[in-house]
Amino acid sequence: MAGKSFSEIAASCGRCFWLDGAAGRDWSGRRSYLGWLEPGDVSISYSARAGVVRRHQASRTEDIGTDVFEALQHEIATGPSDAQWFGYFGYAARPDLPARPSEDLPDAVWMCPSHLRVVTHPLTEAPGPSAVLPHPLDPGRERSYREAFTLVQDELHAGNTYETNLTYRVTLQRAVSPVAAYLELRRRNPAPYAGFLQHDVPGAHAWLLSSSPERFVTVDADRWAESRPIKGTTARGATDEDDEWLRSRLAHDPRFRAENLMIVDLLRNDLGIVSEPGTVSTPGLMEVESYASVHQLVSTVRGRLREELTTVEAIRALFPPGSMTGAPKRRTMEIIDRIEDSPRGAYAGAFGRIAASGEADLGVIIRSLTTDGSGNWALGTGGGITVHSEADFELAETRVKATRLQDVLREADDTTTGADEMKTTEAAQ
Repeated sequence: MAGKSFSEIAASCGRCFWLDGAAGRDWSGRRSYLGWLEPGDVSISYSARAGVVRRHQASRTEDIGTDVFEALQHEIATGPSDAQWFGYFGYAARPDLPARPSEDLPDAVWMCPSHLRVVTHPLTEAPGPSAVLPHPLDPGRERSYREAFTLVQDELHAGNTYETNLTYRVTLQRAVSPVAAYLELRRRNPAPYAGFLQHDVPGAHAWLLSSSPERFVTVDADRWAESRPIKGTTARGATDEDDEWLRSRLAHDPRFRAENLMIVDLLRNDLGIVSEPGTVSTPGLMEVESYASVHQLVSTVRGRLREELTTVEAIRALFPPGSMTGAPKRRTMEIIDRIEDSPRGAYAGAFGRIAASGEADLGVIIRSLTTDGSGNWALGTGGGITVHSEADFELAETRVKATRLQDVLREADDTTTGADEMKTTEAAQ
């Protein structure tokens, strides 16, 4: 595969991935990981509906458990000490939490490649103003969202939840290859946690195309875990003046700040459970970051993992991302399970890499597209709801978040050459 492009690798290898660091920031790094599996390499998948983890190797598939976190930990513990695993946990990956199984993709996929190339990209400038004209929402979908919003408000006023991340799915049919769609996505919506995953395996077909700006968790060599929850979003402006006004509004509006602070408190609690006493801190609070179509309000929470916990065990305890549930987590997930009209699938889960050394880096699955290869595509969108939220404003935010993804599927073309995509020769280090 030396000298092969990403497109050529994806065309010839059923199991491959690209964690795409080209649009990374100082805090995320700008490193790409491009990998592919030989038939004898191992991948695992999880079906929450069947309650089974399956191990895929060569032409053989076998059931190996009922908890994908435990299965992945076993594979890491019994495999090579320098192995790295790449994949995703979907929203329903934890069987002990209330979440409906995916209707199309596996609820988790993880792969251990024998071929891995790494490249560090040069610094790129942050995007300038780029206003988005949201696409109209189907009347039935809008009505459903407003009904769900009202039910969430009832739960908030009853004191059953302090903040609920209310989401919905948009589905489209488009006969475009996942590779072409990803190359269009990275052009339109570059992001620190961009990436592509292909798991073309019978019974466990999955394609995930990510342009996420949000870190779920990293674990470094010294066992420091860091999360960067996003809560508070506004569209970019059409001019520099409009853009700066929207940025300032996001930074200072009490509603956005309250929304962010609730999730920071949740993340401090989550990290406190898995961290050594006295190590949890908040080195960044409510900082504005700008992306191609939105400004985001971001905080940073850190803690040092307890010695007796493995990285996978800590990730399991933190999962799913608190920014995608609300607070308190379990009770709010019960409300989400009852109120949302469709399973979240991979959306609202986590995507990235976990090394046998204990290091890990996973982003939250938002601003992402998924397909099972049938031509049916899905995307999720939503936002945090508090007692101060207004339905019109929140609905407009969900449309802004979805627009670039919808544009990708409308405009992606299989004749795209992808001149800026990574090649394996460029990546060898």
